[in-house]
Amino acid sequence: MTTPDTATTPQPATTAAAPAAGPGRPGRLGSLGPVGLVFAGGISVQFGGALAVMLMPRAGALGVVALRLLVAAVVLLLVCRPRLRGHSRTDWGTVVVFGITMAAMNGLFYQAVARIPLGPAVTLEVLGPLALSVLASRRAINVVWAALALAGVFLLGGGGFRGLDPMGAAFALGAGAMWAAYIIFSARTGRRFPQADGLALAMAVGAVLFLPLGIAESGTKLLDPVTLGLGAAVALLSSVLPYTLELLALRRLPASTFAILMSLEPAIAATAGFLLLDQALTAMEAAAIALVIAASMGAVRTQVGRGRDRDRRKAAALEGTGLEG
Repeated sequence: MTTPDTATTPQPATTAAAPAAGPGRPGRLGSLGPVGLVFAGGISVQFGGALAVMLMPRAGALGVVALRLLVAAVVLLLVCRPRLRGHSRTDWGTVVVFGITMAAMNGLFYQAVARIPLGPAVTLEVLGPLALSVLASRRAINVVWAALALAGVFLLGGGGFRGLDPMGAAFALGAGAMWAAYIIFSARTGRRFPQADGLALAMAVGAVLFLPLGIAESGTKLLDPVTLGLGAAVALLSSVLPYTLELLALRRLPASTFAILMSLEPAIAATAGFLLLDQALTAMEAAAIALVIAASMGAVRTQVGRGRDRDRRKAAALEGTGLEG
């Protein structure tokens, strides 16, 4: 998940770092590089999720989450080497809540994929960020996007979740709510900690909180060399690699474009489930995923358009005052 996890690293400086297209600069072609990085990150996350499903019989859902968070925390702490001193109580409170949110998001999601296919699980999970986008925009057109998403959920559940395990669907929806909270606290953490320091610290908090749950469920199974190796692979595919790719992409890619690309994760998850887990989709499930993807992309585009309108009004208000530069 960027899962989720796909959300991600702090975004305040991303758009400013994006190179502006100009004479002699191939605007569209220049964006193929960062777009490719985002897709690679999405593929890494979802195939890491598929590998996690394959690991669950050996370590259990909670054990897989514990291994993923622990390995990812160790790698990020070694790479980022965050400074521990000089932070306020509010800073630490923010990063602790971020870590709790991250642990809950991962735990709920893996409980979901232990019960329902990967594609439908990610489709239900993405409703969290979609709801956040709709509520943040508060435009009439978002009623359309919300209705489209609800239609997709109705189809996905076979008109009442008869085709999906109700508990698995509930876990996926809970993971979606945590994903929305993750986005909020990721931004707050990014404003209080430099670079990816806050992310590394939050990952450590999540690992410390979740490790007892993983040990309680799996015990000494977590020490098995094969389990440890597969758990490390899940951590690298689902956390470390996609975070790195997204950081590189966001230096050149506007955050709005990044958000739209992240809306395609249900399709990537369905593909990973089909290729690695033999989780074929029915025509109705495929249509449901397509509806949710369309709703997510539409909601993000609406939010982007609102931001551009606000910038144009601000520029018009400043015109002639000498402050527009």
